[in-house]
Amino acid sequence: MKRGRRIMYWALGIFIFLFLGIFTWFSIPYSPVKSEFEQLKSSQNSGLHAQNQVFTKEDIADLPLPLQRYFDNCGFIGQPKMSNMKILHNDVDFILSSSMPKLKIKYIQYNSVEKPERVALIDTHLYSIPFEGIDSYQNGIGSMKGVIAKSVTLFNQKGEALNQSSLVNCLAESLLMPNFALQDFMSWEAIDANHAKGTISYYGISASGVFSFDKNGLLESFTTDDRLYVDTKGNQKQVKWSAICGDYRDINGIKQPKSLQAVWHLPEGDLVYFDGHDTVVQYDVAE
Repeated sequence: MKRGRRIMYWALGIFIFLFLGIFTWFSIPYSPVKSEFEQLKSSQNSGLHAQNQVFTKEDIADLPLPLQRYFDNCGFIGQPKMSNMKILHNDVDFILSSSMPKLKIKYIQYNSVEKPERVALIDTHLYSIPFEGIDSYQNGIGSMKGVIAKSVTLFNQKGEALNQSSLVNCLAESLLMPNFALQDFMSWEAIDANHAKGTISYYGISASGVFSFDKNGLLESFTTDDRLYVDTKGNQKQVKWSAICGDYRDINGIKQPKSLQAVWHLPEGDLVYFDGHDTVVQYDVAE
């Protein structure tokens, strides 16, 4: 009887110890994923050079008219040219896969101007357990990693399809950081008064898409066929993809969208897997 009680007490003690250990691990600010993100961000930002110039009419004279209107109407002419960009997506409805619940995430990303590079951190909870992810594109290699409980890797995707998709992301975000749009690896083609085709070529691959603007010259959407959709079983197929922005507001004299969406146009219907409602864009952030 006494031996049975001792075993029970030992088991209870071990359970309490493990519970407190897990609770403490979840509660402390340190995270291996966030530490890795900081290293990637620092490496990306370390090679940037100050631009020391402002946007001029001459810079945009050869661009398609919809882009010229965008630069003008958003207030970039006369503003300093940026070297990098930080985007804070503070309130995002995110779907990791169709078999999992919708998440509320915080998504922080950094893009560089001089070459297509970006790194982003996903921070949320999955079933009350910390879930973190890194979405990166550096040196031509795209990767997407998801980690639960700060230490268990759920997925770590890489490959040619992701390299292409990551380059498309840089293209889609190019007009949020318009100095990127003026770089030699970018080319532009006029379509009509409200549409222009953009093409990015770097690391031996290319991607293209169509930018759509409203009557006021504000960017409404970017659409491309150059991304491969990968389902939860790893199957790949060519699917039209769009980035949609809106709800513009004036930030220090520049019009910026507050809402951003990413949409797969699947045969069975549109999947809005990233729906941001409170986006803030900052330039030349050397954290």
